[in-house]
Amino acid sequence: MIGDSKERPHQRLDVWRDAMELVALVYRLTSVFPAEERYGLSAQMRRAAVSVPSNIAEGAARRSNAELIHFLSIARGSLAELDTQILLADRLGFAGHDPGLMQLLDRTFARLNALIRSKESAPSVREDAAFYESPITNHESRPQSHA
Repeated sequence: MIGDSKERPHQRLDVWRDAMELVALVYRLTSVFPAEERYGLSAQMRRAAVSVPSNIAEGAARRSNAELIHFLSIARGSLAELDTQILLADRLGFAGHDPGLMQLLDRTFARLNALIRSKESAPSVREDAAFYESPITNHESRPQSHA
């Protein structure tokens, strides 16, 4: 970790860790795209990927569940955008289908949805210790039809 050894609140969330890993995979994937896509699909995918952990972190820094849920919802929207862009890149032949990437994307969706549901049912004033524990281990799978 950069800086001090104290872990930030968002860094304790499994969904944030998954989203960070997803960003790294998207950067690797887009590094082999055609040069003419540098400012096109590649840039769009990178922005969408970076938006996911960024919004999770911003939400975790907020003081209310309503604000947290708002930023988690934005992260979920960026994740859906990224999902579409990955499928487009596959259809356009820019990169081969990567089952590991899709599994990570699915797991991130599942954890993000579970966290949103848990916060929607929580009292509006959260206790920091309860919030930072992330018992979410939902590994929903989705159909593999990407054609």
